[in-house]
Amino acid sequence: MFNNIARQVSSWRRYRNTYNELMKLSNRELDDLGICRADIDSVARNVIR
Repeated sequence: MFNNIARQVSSWRRYRNTYNELMKLSNRELDDLGICRADIDSVARNVIR
């Protein structure tokens, strides 16, 4: 049970870190990566899968 909670917290942190870092980028930088601002949530969620 503890391992499951620890895994969920770790996944949530990876999601938040990815989301926050991508949100810091300009639209131009995001375009260079091939994503748009509306895709940031989806991209961050894919990091934890």
